[in-house]
Amino acid sequence: MKRLLAAAAVSALALAGPALAQNGAQERGQEAPRPAAASPERADAAIPPPVVSVTRHTGVFGGQRIAYRAIAGETYLKDKDGKPLAAIVSYSYIKEGPVDPNRPVTFLWNGGPGSGSLWLHMGAFGPKRVVVPSDAKDDGAPPFPIIDNPESLLDVTDLVFIDPVGTGFSRALGKTNPADYWGVTKDAKSMADFIRLWLNEHGRWNAPKYIGGESYGTTRSAAVINELEGSYTDVSINGILLISSILDFSQAADAPGNELGFVTNLPSMAATAWYHDKVANKPATVEEFVAEARAFAIGPYASALLKGNDLTVEERAAILPQLSRYTGVSQAYLSNANLRLSPSRFYKELLRDRGLTIGRLDTRYTGVDYDNAGDRPDNDPSFYGIDGAYTAAMNAWSREGLKYSPDVVYSSIGGTRDWDWNIAGGPRGGSSYLNVAPYIGRALRENSGLRVWVGQGYYDFATPFFGAEYSLNRPGFPTDGRIQWHYYHAGHMMYVRDDDLKKLSNDLRTFIRAR
Repeated sequence: MKRLLAAAAVSALALAGPALAQNGAQERGQEAPRPAAASPERADAAIPPPVVSVTRHTGVFGGQRIAYRAIAGETYLKDKDGKPLAAIVSYSYIKEGPVDPNRPVTFLWNGGPGSGSLWLHMGAFGPKRVVVPSDAKDDGAPPFPIIDNPESLLDVTDLVFIDPVGTGFSRALGKTNPADYWGVTKDAKSMADFIRLWLNEHGRWNAPKYIGGESYGTTRSAAVINELEGSYTDVSINGILLISSILDFSQAADAPGNELGFVTNLPSMAATAWYHDKVANKPATVEEFVAEARAFAIGPYASALLKGNDLTVEERAAILPQLSRYTGVSQAYLSNANLRLSPSRFYKELLRDRGLTIGRLDTRYTGVDYDNAGDRPDNDPSFYGIDGAYTAAMNAWSREGLKYSPDVVYSSIGGTRDWDWNIAGGPRGGSSYLNVAPYIGRALRENSGLRVWVGQGYYDFATPFFGAEYSLNRPGFPTDGRIQWHYYHAGHMMYVRDDDLKKLSNDLRTFIRAR
């Protein structure tokens, strides 16, 4: 998820002794935690061997009963002399039985930057999931239901959830500066290194491979595909899974004179106004209203903004009532805002007459601020409405279900700081204009077997769907149908809505099977 909280200082971390692997209610066997092989002469004496817990379970996924091995623990990234530099903690779910060379493996992460993989892990695709209200209500207090997840993709692919350095239990080791891993390219290199190490350990180099993430995790996916396929040590990928995409950050640049964000945000405003009944003569479906809003945004509205001070009084008068219809905000307010409604003002203004604000991650959620006078909300009700449940579930499943319980606080989000946004030498990029979408365009041009799956929520303002459409519809992208689009009736984490979780799972299952 994209910068939900102010960055928090990272505490010094140290591992306790190995976790115990014991039989759980669903386990079929047991293995003691195993340290990965380490070279005594090369290992730093102050750094213990990596800790890994292996447990065995069964579950029903996609209608099939699957026996699987769960591997939770550390993989060390090392320097050229074999000295451990960082511990990447991952959670691998591997189907038991004879090795099938055609069985895919999928590597997944979340975003932030600085977020652990708990959201996709415990909300969408892991074998267990936490239940939060499907109707955009607050998650309340524990205990939170942690249930078997029949929507997990284990029937069609092995799954590896990865926590980058500074997130989850992952951390820099010894005297390593964690900032060595905190940047668009630095982070991507570490993820690519981990994937190669995982393929080595599990003998899966010739297996079909998918990578994917959510929010900044889609930015990471683009950067990782460049690290995997953009050099001579090529690791070919079958598919990229982009959930709630943010690839071109110019759309999010809140700078005077940048009009693009206002254009790409407008269809999400229309969807939200439709959902909260702020639209006169409301169309029957959100899809119908969004289609109207797209056409208005890219046509008359974009033209009006680009004219700037040359926009005539008559043109302004013609635009205002249409803009009011698609945003649900009064013409007077929009006129005072010079036709440019920022997201933060929209969150506060849309339901001001009801004394409510709306969420950023999911605009279906509403909150109540300290007072009703400001121009931006106090907080995001769609984040504080779910974060307690996910943090509790991740800790409970790892420490109790997977028997992996290091003496470390799990960092859900906010564990990194001073992120290096520079991709100097990248595709027309830089710290002031980050755009990693061309990495995906290049990969599609150079790998004819690569396909891209894109899923967007109508009510997501962290990564608006029209912005994703814009990013992947530029020159340099093949137009041969290898990019698939799917839409959901929730927000950034569309899987919090039960019907969308089922649709998301089925859409991805179909995509993976169709390779």
